[in-house]
Amino acid sequence: MTQTTPDAPVRRQRAQIKVRTLRTDRWWLVPLLTFLGLSSFLIYGVWAIIDTSNVAEPYIAPFASPCLTTQEVCDGARLFGWAPVGDWWALPPGLLILGLPGGFRLTCYYYRKSYYRSFWLSPPACSVQEPHGKYTGETRFPLIVQNIHRYFFYAAILIGLILAYDAVLALVHKPLGLGTWVLIANAVLINLYTLSCHSCRHITAGRLNHFSRHPLRYRAWTFVSKLNAKHQPLAWASMFSVMGADLYVRLVAKGIIAFPYA
Repeated sequence: MTQTTPDAPVRRQRAQIKVRTLRTDRWWLVPLLTFLGLSSFLIYGVWAIIDTSNVAEPYIAPFASPCLTTQEVCDGARLFGWAPVGDWWALPPGLLILGLPGGFRLTCYYYRKSYYRSFWLSPPACSVQEPHGKYTGETRFPLIVQNIHRYFFYAAILIGLILAYDAVLALVHKPLGLGTWVLIANAVLINLYTLSCHSCRHITAGRLNHFSRHPLRYRAWTFVSKLNAKHQPLAWASMFSVMGADLYVRLVAKGIIAFPYA
């Protein structure tokens, strides 16, 4: 007979729980709403790429700005008349530009959490078992591509400035219409969301060891940190604002919303 001492460790097996989760609340509601919200954005984005009603002077649909080709549907949507792609591009013009803000949102830290949980169920909620047999993180293709998020951030800053410029063009136009304020609100939300990015916070002063030696960067870091705390609501607000602003301009261009009320 084997004797055990009082100090000997006792090995116990992990308790086996056969149910997916012991949570009794509606944990599935948030992933479901997230799935529906992100799906609506994807569906609308595909439609906006195909639709050609993207300019109603002085308004330019955000999903079509700037237009980089010489195609006729780009009239009024080019930035300073700039069309570097020329006339060889035969696909919808929106494909040229939507990849930049789209890539920024796709690799965004918050959106990763959102679509990992709502589309891939990895995991769908805290304390809920996921259906995948193993987890490799973001160390393999395609998820390792998420590491280029910072570079999409630089592109997103440029797009945010262009949308702000489009809003200013509408603002200086007389008479002012409702669309002017729609574009201004969208530009503000888009730029706030971009600046609230975790990469922006790191770029401003994330690598500094002594804030006292860099007072301006410290102030910028403090401002961005406050925005970063609101990154999630800004992500959703800017997503629906850009869809709403884009749809508004297209409805004006189609004549569904008529001047002078536009």
